[in-house]
Amino acid sequence: MKKLATLATAAVMAASPVLADLVFPSLSYRTGPYAANGIPFADGYADYFTLLNERDGGIGGVPIRMVECETGYNTEKGVECYESTKGEGALVYQPLSTGITYQLIPKASADGIPVHSMGYGRTSAANGKVFEWIFNYPANYWNGASHVVNHILEENGGDVTGKKIALVYHNSAYGKEPIRTLEELSKKHGFELSLIPVDHPGQEQKSQWLQIRRERPDYVTMWGWGVMNQVAIQEAANIRFPMENFIGIWWSASENDVLPAGDGANGYKALAMNSTGSDFPIYGDLQKYVVDAGKAAGAGDQLGTVLYNRGMYAAMLAAEAAKKAQEIHGVGDITPAMMRDGMEALEITAAGMEALGLPNFGPEFAVSCDNHGGPGLGAVQQWDAAAGKWSLITEFGPSDSDVINALIEEDSAAYAAENSLTPRDCS
Repeated sequence: MKKLATLATAAVMAASPVLADLVFPSLSYRTGPYAANGIPFADGYADYFTLLNERDGGIGGVPIRMVECETGYNTEKGVECYESTKGEGALVYQPLSTGITYQLIPKASADGIPVHSMGYGRTSAANGKVFEWIFNYPANYWNGASHVVNHILEENGGDVTGKKIALVYHNSAYGKEPIRTLEELSKKHGFELSLIPVDHPGQEQKSQWLQIRRERPDYVTMWGWGVMNQVAIQEAANIRFPMENFIGIWWSASENDVLPAGDGANGYKALAMNSTGSDFPIYGDLQKYVVDAGKAAGAGDQLGTVLYNRGMYAAMLAAEAAKKAQEIHGVGDITPAMMRDGMEALEITAAGMEALGLPNFGPEFAVSCDNHGGPGLGAVQQWDAAAGKWSLITEFGPSDSDVINALIEEDSAAYAAENSLTPRDCS
């Protein structure tokens, strides 16, 4: 039945007139204090779409046009980029910024353009009944907070009563996102939580790490980004904090974050929402069709790094949702509303990832009307300074759904009330 549907879709596309491009904006930041992390993500995002154009002729026979707009990780500039590109037929926005995402939620919803804040943004957007146009699969920050605590629980035989956990966080909407979840988990598991903010951009953290040395927490978790991560890891090494007890969110886990500290970063841990390295068949095609052809977005030296892979993953999920939208509607030249339908019907399977040349690259998941966040699976990876690489040290596992689902329901209900929204019926 699925094969017949695919053939029918292909027949409709073949009979259609010349199709317009499928437009995917890239709200990138290649300049400023967050450029070291923004560049590899933007390169991975662009190179995947280039690969689809050069190897496959686009998606479903329709060429892809990526429109890149520099935000400098500045919320105001990010909104300006949205306003200047939305009229070009933009199918989905991936802001790569929690601050920008918060501003785009009402704008994009009113304009009927989906937003995918993959592993960031407003966590309660996982409730598709309230946030019809916003998606944050395959996992969110509250899942991440729970994954950190779950890992600490595993290391302590399931009992963290009386343990001290410090959160070092970027003093912004991004960094504050996990606080409520950690507070609830501290009540549930009996650990003591301390909150240590770091102001933008995070180049000065002496006082924060002196506080950590004084208070001697058993574990430190970090919600950092850009130069803040590098500085924090170096400061942790300076005070000889045990790196195996320092666990970052998945945005505090790139090579750029650990290399400046040299051997001092050895053993540092962070979460992961996808696998690391370039040992995947797709990299042969990227080399052939993109890098060797002189079409790479950057110098071609970021392939296989954590954030390049993350950008490629984001583009892959967008492309697969576009394919699903084409299949659902039987047309190649999809609209933003059709793209939304594809995102809501997206299913990522092990077989599907293998067919894309990305076997075991990330967890299987499905999206639905009421669940725009997926299953919230996450893994832990660790930095090996001698080998110069990250390695997954756990399987992808679940978060505490009892705590998180209740928080999502509470926060999304408050948003609906504040904005006079009636939640959709997903039955």
